[in-house]
Amino acid sequence: MKVSLNQKILSRNEECAQKNKAFFVEHGVLCLNFISSPGSGKTTTIARTIRDLKDKLKIGVIEGDIKTDTDAQKIRAAGADAIQIETRGACHLSAEQVYNAIKALDAETKDVVIIENVGNLVCPSAFDLGENSRVVMLSVPEGDDKPVKYPGTFAGAEVVLINKIDLMEHIEFNLERVLADIRVVNPNAKIFQVSAATGEGLDQWYEWLLKRAGRSDD
Repeated sequence: MKVSLNQKILSRNEECAQKNKAFFVEHGVLCLNFISSPGSGKTTTIARTIRDLKDKLKIGVIEGDIKTDTDAQKIRAAGADAIQIETRGACHLSAEQVYNAIKALDAETKDVVIIENVGNLVCPSAFDLGENSRVVMLSVPEGDDKPVKYPGTFAGAEVVLINKIDLMEHIEFNLERVLADIRVVNPNAKIFQVSAATGEGLDQWYEWLLKRAGRSDD
């Protein structure tokens, strides 16, 4: 019997993902896997979330980039612990990389661990990292065809953040089409229209996050 290299990689990843999942369950930590294209505003949104919820949630961040620790520096400046993973060419994070980062982050001391995956709407969606939930971000400047082009990615999201809505009047973007296309592949997804720059719509995102982390007043 022949086993492809791809099968071996996915099998190894699944083993580590299960370890990560067990860790988060054991310690009552909510882990979110953020997936989006480059430049969608993931880091800006995460940093603002950290600052705005600093009195309500203890957040740690695992940053994935092909090179540099620029995003990790931004997260630390916002007031949260951050571990940078350089993939050195790989287009996604692996569960084993996250497993090692969890220990360095002291993840058991956090309420929420956010994994900011490598900017890419294709590869990251195929690799389980042991997260509790996936958050997919789409920004207005990217265009309104992304849910149609990458249905598998949007189908796996518990939350979809449509970011940079403050630019809607300046860019041709069919919001109704986007909402309808997401609903086709993922009828149960929570969809929040936000602007990390102006703060518009973030209250709904924060309400969901606090509730999901078991820190809501409700």
